[in-house]
Amino acid sequence: MAYTAATVQLLSETGELVSSALSEPYLPIIENLSDDQLREFHRQMVVFRAIDVEAANLQRQGQLALWIPSLGQEAAQVGSGFAAKPQDHIFPAYREHVVGRIRGVDTIKIIEILRGLSHGGWDPAEHGNFHLYTLVIGSQTLHATGYAMGITLDGRAATGDPDKDEAVIVYFGDGASSQGDVSEALVFAASFQTPEVFFLQNNHWAISVPVTRQSRTPLYLRPSGFGIPGVQIDGNDVLASYAVTTASLDAARSGGGPQFIEALTYRMGAHTTSDDPTKYRDDAELDFWVRHDPIVRFEAYLRSRGADDAFFAELAEEAHDAANDIRLRTLALGVPDASSMFTHVYTEPHSLMQEQQAWLEAYEASFEGGAS
Repeated sequence: MAYTAATVQLLSETGELVSSALSEPYLPIIENLSDDQLREFHRQMVVFRAIDVEAANLQRQGQLALWIPSLGQEAAQVGSGFAAKPQDHIFPAYREHVVGRIRGVDTIKIIEILRGLSHGGWDPAEHGNFHLYTLVIGSQTLHATGYAMGITLDGRAATGDPDKDEAVIVYFGDGASSQGDVSEALVFAASFQTPEVFFLQNNHWAISVPVTRQSRTPLYLRPSGFGIPGVQIDGNDVLASYAVTTASLDAARSGGGPQFIEALTYRMGAHTTSDDPTKYRDDAELDFWVRHDPIVRFEAYLRSRGADDAFFAELAEEAHDAANDIRLRTLALGVPDASSMFTHVYTEPHSLMQEQQAWLEAYEASFEGGAS
């Protein structure tokens, strides 16, 4: 499943603006983007790809238990990430690393989770309302919908003030769309007309199961059965991702109810570093999507707008430095105090946690000064 006649695309594969009946409604959204904003889109994609590759290398060298690559999905994430306003709440799955970076999450926090040093990583209130990763497939859609229902009940949306009205965006994949939790979330979202955007990153593989086996129809059509409008975008087009997500979030904030975006993209790497994609997909498919690399496409567009070799050279150096920085800081991570495993398990002190912590402390103390 690749691009279809229904796919919204603002940049062609060669980096030229597309004028069509599908793109026309969204072109005004990108017209006011400055060169600095456009270059920031590219900077985030390039820099994080370098970090992503370095983190995968660290895992291969035994420094992480696992890494979850987002290689190839940068445009879908960066465009939608920048479309969200500061007051919006973002519920990721576990692959939205660069969205977290845009919202102020230091990637080392994600490294700590995947190195086994942290329960969850960060306080969403202190990191741009970017909520915690969810490894239970699809359950974040329920969390997001519940939160969006709360926004409505609290009167924090559809007040007519676009600078204060809130919305929720939740990320999930094509595999998660087959989970019952997602259907339940769509039912409640439609029933309560939540200020919410469901952002499906269709990277074509639910680990080793192709999307063609999961669904006989394009995934953007599924929400129509729940009464939610869906749109399919070229997920490797950062401008399409930004523009369509901006329009969808605006509609959700202003009382238009839940919206659904299917971003057609591709996971060029493994599902996680415990996976070997060569076992289930062929080189021809991978080659097709490598030719549609979102970073290469956007570089061509920026060059057409006057970006020169000096800009891209400087960016390459920044990306190299960022990757090196994440390596050095990963290697410098120590072992947390054992007591940290008991913190933030419950919001209030809990007798069972206190009992277990006391037992562990006594057990560790029994080895101090003992017989050799």
